[in-house]
Amino acid sequence: MVDNHFHLGLKVDPISKFGAFQYQPGNPTNRILGGIDEAGRGAVIGPMVVAGVSFREKDMRELERIGVRDSKELSRKGRASIYGQVVGIARSICICVVQTTEIDDHVSFNRLNHLEALAMAQVIDNMKADNIFVDCCDVNQEKFKAHILSYLKRRLRIRRGKLDIFSFHHADSLHLAVSAASIVAKVIREEELGNIKRIHQGIGSGYPSDKKTVSFIKSWIDEVGAPPPFVRSSWLPVKRLLSERQQRQLLLSQGS
Repeated sequence: MVDNHFHLGLKVDPISKFGAFQYQPGNPTNRILGGIDEAGRGAVIGPMVVAGVSFREKDMRELERIGVRDSKELSRKGRASIYGQVVGIARSICICVVQTTEIDDHVSFNRLNHLEALAMAQVIDNMKADNIFVDCCDVNQEKFKAHILSYLKRRLRIRRGKLDIFSFHHADSLHLAVSAASIVAKVIREEELGNIKRIHQGIGSGYPSDKKTVSFIKSWIDEVGAPPPFVRSSWLPVKRLLSERQQRQLLLSQGS
């Protein structure tokens, strides 16, 4: 059964199984190793998804065998195929979907890293693992880890030596558990975007580098005067489009 928890607008879905740790060839153990990664942090449309996945250490070889690696190195079809296998191997999976309103609130105060740390802490609180490896988004790896620790509710596990958390850059390409989490996060993020696409055509990839995405947002703003609710209004490209529309409206009013 999936339990839903809500915290500051974050929806957390732990999929009950169990937890996971780092693969060291030749020394498989029963330790549970967890990996955490996000998808959609830089997108302008749709939510950011943070996923946590855990495995028995001895299952690391199986992840390697099925081709688990950083989701960015896989095609959409490849991710979908491996996703199903990851779910079958995983001891626990937890998903946190961070909606655009929550992202905008934090970006306004330059606290996006704090929001991601909060989402990751929520995921960790709902996972069972001996060691958890986190893909760090901050320049300072230890600082980001400290943010995560400050948001944890179940810190007693750390004090008792029941849990260790490791935060480092490029973890999604360096640790199989994090690679698996990156795949899960990406697939869930694509599902969330797909829900939007079923209602609104022509939104593109949802990233500001996509001309189709920017064109969609511009057309909406030109017609309505504000971005749609599933667009991050705090993003600079959106602010620019709003400013350009205001300038055009001002020129029109001055000319009439």
